[in-house]
Amino acid sequence: MKRNEHAFTGLEAAIVLIAFVVVAAVFSYVMLGAGFFTAQKSQEVVHTGIAQAASSIELTGDVYGYGNTSSTGLKSINFTIALTSGMSPMNISAMVVSYADRNQREYLTYSPGSASVSTWYISKFFNNVTDDTVLEPTEKFTLTMTLPTNNPTPNTRFTILMQPEIGALTTVVRTVPASIYPVNILR
Repeated sequence: MKRNEHAFTGLEAAIVLIAFVVVAAVFSYVMLGAGFFTAQKSQEVVHTGIAQAASSIELTGDVYGYGNTSSTGLKSINFTIALTSGMSPMNISAMVVSYADRNQREYLTYSPGSASVSTWYISKFFNNVTDDTVLEPTEKFTLTMTLPTNNPTPNTRFTILMQPEIGALTTVVRTVPASIYPVNILR
């Protein structure tokens, strides 16, 4: 049996060609849309990652340790912080602070103006007119950390971790000097 294909005309070929072109155009539009969506999501992830990875606070100046008169350890630590360049204001009172040395690990709780054991507070405000706990680009805060009951003794290496709401962890690692005086610069 032979088929007669003489009836297949150029018009039918044009219709089939147009159908293939339309299907290809729809497919390419869908692929381009998915590509643009993926690129936009990738850009959001990069910006969020940079914001999270960037250190948001930094130490300015020395770290001071105050000796405990009733024992041979440090009673409290004092240092000044500021925002790193380009960071937006942040509420410092919402920061999570922890203390660790070879013998103990403890979270320090925020307690405004208090000097009780295992607490921290803002002891001085610089360029802060309202004395609020929001650290802004032109401001500096001096933080006082009242250490746990087992005060770090001479030659003890300790770490203070400060985790703000947004941004990377800021770490302060120091060693208690061999001889403890009422005021000590910690290195």
